[in-house]
Amino acid sequence: MPKFGLSQSVRRVEDPRLLLGQGRYTDDIALPGAAAGHVLRSPHAHAAIRGLDTTAAQAMPGVLAILTGADMLAMGVGEVPCAIPLKNRDGSRRAEAPRLPLATDRVRHVGDPVAFVVAETLAQARDAAEAIEVEYDILASATDLATAHEEGAPVIWEKAARNICFDWEAGDAARTEALFAEAAHVTRLTVVNNRVVVASMEGRACAAEYDAASGRYTLHAGTQGSWLVKGLLAANVLKTDPDNIRVLTPDVGGGFGMKLYLYAEYALCALAAKQVGRPVKWTADRSEAFLSDTHGRDNITLGEIALDKDGRFLALRTRNHANMGAYLSTFAPFIPTGAGTKVLASVYGFQAIHAHVIGVFTNTVPVDAYRGAGRPESNYLVERLIDQAAREIGMDRIEIRRRNMVGPEAMPYVTAMQQRYDSGDFPRVMDAALQKIDWAGFPARRAEAARHGKKRGIGLAYYLEATGGSPTENAKVVFADDGMVDVYVGTQSTGQGHETAYAMMTSHELGIPMGKIRIQQGDSESLPSGGGTGGARSLYSEGQAILVTTASVIEKGKQAAAEMLEAAVVDIEFAKGRFGVVGTDRGVDILDLAAHQRARVARGEDSFLLDTLETAKIEAHTFPNGCHVAEVEVDPETGIVTIPRYIVVDDVGHALNPLIVRGQVHGGVAQGIGQAVLERTAYDQQSGQLLTASFMDYALPRAEDLPDIEVDLIEVPCESNPMGVKGAGEAGAVGSPPAVVNALVDALDGVVVDMPATPEVVWKAVHAA
Repeated sequence: MPKFGLSQSVRRVEDPRLLLGQGRYTDDIALPGAAAGHVLRSPHAHAAIRGLDTTAAQAMPGVLAILTGADMLAMGVGEVPCAIPLKNRDGSRRAEAPRLPLATDRVRHVGDPVAFVVAETLAQARDAAEAIEVEYDILASATDLATAHEEGAPVIWEKAARNICFDWEAGDAARTEALFAEAAHVTRLTVVNNRVVVASMEGRACAAEYDAASGRYTLHAGTQGSWLVKGLLAANVLKTDPDNIRVLTPDVGGGFGMKLYLYAEYALCALAAKQVGRPVKWTADRSEAFLSDTHGRDNITLGEIALDKDGRFLALRTRNHANMGAYLSTFAPFIPTGAGTKVLASVYGFQAIHAHVIGVFTNTVPVDAYRGAGRPESNYLVERLIDQAAREIGMDRIEIRRRNMVGPEAMPYVTAMQQRYDSGDFPRVMDAALQKIDWAGFPARRAEAARHGKKRGIGLAYYLEATGGSPTENAKVVFADDGMVDVYVGTQSTGQGHETAYAMMTSHELGIPMGKIRIQQGDSESLPSGGGTGGARSLYSEGQAILVTTASVIEKGKQAAAEMLEAAVVDIEFAKGRFGVVGTDRGVDILDLAAHQRARVARGEDSFLLDTLETAKIEAHTFPNGCHVAEVEVDPETGIVTIPRYIVVDDVGHALNPLIVRGQVHGGVAQGIGQAVLERTAYDQQSGQLLTASFMDYALPRAEDLPDIEVDLIEVPCESNPMGVKGAGEAGAVGSPPAVVNALVDALDGVVVDMPATPEVVWKAVHAA
């Protein structure tokens, strides 16, 4: 194992533990005496609750407690909150969608929690749930985003006219209108960014304990950041001091944004644990996950691009209807607004942009951030629009992009959406992608496919991501008694390889072998706060925290070494894990020095440990970018789409571990391909039932659906953080949908298709054309 060094493709140190089945996930946690919790969920998309009788269920074997919406009111339980205030265009506040952990008088989507049953075993809890009698008055439902905001649609919230949650805008409307008025050509295109089910490998789960003596709760849950869940649960739902709640996040098997949020089940387990005086555990089965995990995407967007006579972009105008679902999840209103619109300029020199976003309530599962969080939706729109514009004005797809790209000489560059790009060489990245795919040689490959009865197309998408998250991050270094070094972090790995990346950084800074470093995460009591993982923020945020913390460790070490070696502090130098006296061979290794300081403190001497906690201020976010190129083949007889070639050239800034970066890109591309051609989330428009509520009906990509994904990295170091990194966690999912669909439209000779381009959709498009 390497001792130190960056920019190495180091294999992930956490993999042996996870691959050998030694991971510890939430459902693996067996608390002594734990009871089982089960949620009774609404079978209706929209209904009034006229009666709820738990008498028979309470008498069933093993039942310990049954919580209902009435209990929530009686106990003074607060609402599961949305953390995003938002103002409409007219200055008024967005509509509210108040949600207690259990429904009281009305259910608003299939899967809405109605009662929580606690029993000795899960089987007993499920049996009791079936004995609960609920009288529903079924109401008309609105599940279709395209029509839910129309006059006459069923009303979901009385205070949200036409089911509109918010009506928001950003950008320069007047300047945009003026540029459209003088445009030589305007291209208009409406695109559908289809709803997706997150389908993380590990489903959600939680286990809660309550200590009556101290009045403290302990919640074990698979989150993307313990501190956010702790804060929301304390302040909004349980209404207790945050010090009364400890959240512990163990290994997490995939999150993709969905596990960031506070869910009703976390509160229910905590409340039930207090009531029954025992730990309570809840684990979702896959059917529950489809009905209760937040979904992603689900936008319908009209985009308009104004061009001058030379094909240069003047302005961009968008009108986006974004589905919120039945309730507002933690960050839901921010995703299509502040998160998504800031990248509308992408890598192009628009003079003005105006974005209009309308949030719409529907009788569906709530929608929130999913890998990329608004940025994939914006990039998809822009790249589809550019291809359409090129087709309409008769310009080459590459030339129109090259003509409008912001050049490296313009950096730092402020976009029409007031985002400051500190670095980037977009033409260079695109040229590298064109060369790698052999764009010039594509006509021969198309002709060869035609000889076999296939229609082959090629598509390109240049994406730009904007990372985000908390403005601070913490790290703590502790030299443990067993000779190991514990590094406590405020982010949360859900499969990305954080343990490896952070160990590499710590090893590089302190000269300690990676095998002596342990990354500790997930305990809300280990650090004052933590920003969690989301928005591709982890490395550039936590990395900066590790840098300032290790720098403080070294400064402490110089003082301790000066005392030990009887030298002046200014004469102590540090290199490769060793403190030494300048100009001599006298020195001490950092681990030996740490042990020496621990011994002195243990003896009661006037001394100090090398252990250090520091907070880093995150002054600026980053803008990863890259170029995806896909080649697709369509079988006109069946509509089946295959992807024989897929390449990515990414600028993620400095790549700390290229192996991990490529793995992240592979996963993101797989999810993007799934959205583009496979994953269809369908609701019945009459009953509001989720028709694709299992893997029998919801098509996740399988190995045979995916091409070899070739990834090259071009490093244009970020200027806004000392590591030069930009983030890579979401990039693959941002660039892949437009690349695949642009290739498909090319194969179909310009026939426009929407995602997901399933065989049925493609077959109809082929034969309609």
